[in-house]
Amino acid sequence: MRVPERLIEMFFDPETWVAIAFVILMVVFGYLGVFKSAMTALDHRAARIKAELDDATRLKQEAAKVLADYKARSATAEREAADIIANAKVEAERIATEAKAKMEDFVARRTKTAESKIALAEAQAVADVRARSRGSRRPGRLHDPVAVGARARSPTTCSPRASAKFGRS
Repeated sequence: MRVPERLIEMFFDPETWVAIAFVILMVVFGYLGVFKSAMTALDHRAARIKAELDDATRLKQEAAKVLADYKARSATAEREAADIIANAKVEAERIATEAKAKMEDFVARRTKTAESKIALAEAQAVADVRARSRGSRRPGRLHDPVAVGARARSPTTCSPRASAKFGRS
């Protein structure tokens, strides 16, 4: 029996020897248990990756909770700030209204006081005028006690006592 030439040429072909070496290597690996240890290593790696993914999912959920809590606190703080501002505006308006009312009351009281003082001064002036007109010595002249005491003194003259004191005659 003759071996075909193609079969003989195949043994001289480098790809054939690579394939034969690969098969032998796989058989040796199988005998030594390299496949089992490789599979175990891959299983461990898969478990570690799954644990990391679970941990990442848990951290993501915690971050989402923290974010929601932060947003809730932020919204609450904004509402409180808006309430404080609104209350401050209302309080400022109330204080301004009170101040305006107090100022108007003060002005009204002062006006009333000034009017009563003016009326009193007018009444006193009228009473003085009437009293002077009744007590006048000469008809048509008002009674002036200062002018009566000074009589007909001129601004340059002085009382007799003062004249003697200062050497005037």
